[in-house]
Amino acid sequence: MSRAIATPSTQPSDARRTHLDSRAVALLLLCCLLWGLNQVAAKVAMAEIPPLTQAAVRSIGGALLVAAWARWRGVSTNLLGSTLPAGLLVGTLFAAEFACIFLGLQYTTASRMAVFLYLSPFVVALGMPLVTGTERPDTVQLCGLAAAFGGVAWAFGEGLAHPVAGDRQWWGDALGLAAAVLWGATTLGIRGSRLTTAPPEATLLYQLIVSGALLAVGAWLTGERWPVRLSPLALALMAFQVVVVTAFSYLLWFWLVRHYPATRLAAFTLFTPLFGLLAGVGLLGEPLTLRLLVAAAAVALGIAVVNRGPGALSPRRRQPSPPET
Repeated sequence: MSRAIATPSTQPSDARRTHLDSRAVALLLLCCLLWGLNQVAAKVAMAEIPPLTQAAVRSIGGALLVAAWARWRGVSTNLLGSTLPAGLLVGTLFAAEFACIFLGLQYTTASRMAVFLYLSPFVVALGMPLVTGTERPDTVQLCGLAAAFGGVAWAFGEGLAHPVAGDRQWWGDALGLAAAVLWGATTLGIRGSRLTTAPPEATLLYQLIVSGALLAVGAWLTGERWPVRLSPLALALMAFQVVVVTAFSYLLWFWLVRHYPATRLAAFTLFTPLFGLLAGVGLLGEPLTLRLLVAAAAVALGIAVVNRGPGALSPRRRQPSPPET
């Protein structure tokens, strides 16, 4: 990320807009496109780099870049302070989530994984009352939740009755759903702990450092080995995941959260599963079934309703975490 994007010279670092301007919309769409492409990059690279090894390298490489960024910006992360217990918890949840994603991509398509993973915002919406005691979804938002869950359940049934990615597609789909629950649990862990007041770079570092260590141990225990040789394509795809997605897009998202209304930002995440679906179909030639298309539309509609319905949470009460990729 360039310095111009992170801290525009024409604006104070604490300046905050009340609406999304054209620059914000363009940057949001760029983030959603990158997050949607990530599942495709991981699946293609998996032909040469084992899943847990790939996930570990992604986290470790991202942690080094984010730490360098924080040091350059003079951001105090203090990972050994009072936020350490919460940091270890969310880092462990983050590791489990990405283990599910990368293992699941062995059995299901990237497009299906992208859609199932985005049940996470609804896990957060349902769990938030338990964490905050407020932020309860209203009737309209509950209808959006029901539509999203119904669409995904219908698509999941397709993996049992008419799999398009092999007999074990249902297992990959189930891991995608588990990853969504873990992503939601990570977000709830952040919002219900001291991490809610920590610098976003510190929160991200906890997730990347802890997950990198745990995923590396998991790769070693399961007998995965780093390949002796990698093709230029595999190296480029890993660089994309580490540099562009894990470091650049997350830091860009944090900058947007600091400068624009959070609820309006969150509404744009509905484009990510749609971009992921289109990327899987267009780049990998994955089949586009009616059930999956309906599920993607239901998830997008649900995200829009939850974030923009009559009972949408105010920017002061809800600061969205970056979508997991």
